[in-house]
Amino acid sequence: MAKTGKKIVTARKQVETRSYPLTEAVPLLQKVKFAKFDETVELNIRLGVDPRHADQMVRGTVVLPHGLGKSKKVLVIASGEEKLAEAKAAGADYIGGDETVDRIQKENWTDYDAVIATPDMMRSVGKLGKVLGPRGLMPNPKTGTVTFDLAKAIAEIKAGKVEFRTDKQGLIHAAVGKISFPADRLVENAQTLLHSILRAKPPAAKGKYLRSVYLNSTMGPGIQLDTSAAEAAAKA
Repeated sequence: MAKTGKKIVTARKQVETRSYPLTEAVPLLQKVKFAKFDETVELNIRLGVDPRHADQMVRGTVVLPHGLGKSKKVLVIASGEEKLAEAKAAGADYIGGDETVDRIQKENWTDYDAVIATPDMMRSVGKLGKVLGPRGLMPNPKTGTVTFDLAKAIAEIKAGKVEFRTDKQGLIHAAVGKISFPADRLVENAQTLLHSILRAKPPAAKGKYLRSVYLNSTMGPGIQLDTSAAEAAAKA
């Protein structure tokens, strides 16, 4: 642990106490990396909203142009042989109906990254709130995961669809790729996510919307971003 501690201290010393343009922050994060695995790169965003009020919740999805560097395992819960066959043909990793709902309830089974359900199954899927909810896996019409168009939903998730939402502190944590990505791809993914969050600004939000944005990797230091370019692009 002490050795790792020294490495993170060394990495932090290379990051100045200022805001960096995204095009400078990404190469810097890659330069100071010290972990021996392919770290996930994230944006940590503090918004000027009060998520205790429903009209200030920020939630949405966006398909990142360069994906996340791994193929997500998708579970589809549907009824009828036709829909199950459609899901399998579209690349779903797991398919099932009421028996799958029972398995999740009895075994606490969560060996998947996303869940899609057809609307007619939501009466059964609704029972899984305690298992899927805390893990961010509960299907929701607002994020396109409650739908009869299974092929489209599966394709979007496999292509790098990211869901974002504010937590109780008004923070959003969302991945934008892997540290091994070419810098320009990480920049484009991060810009796409930021623009989507800016477009999702609720009318009830007052004052400064983007309070702070930090770019970081799994083990690396946080780098504060200058968000002026993203804000200008969103208004254009």
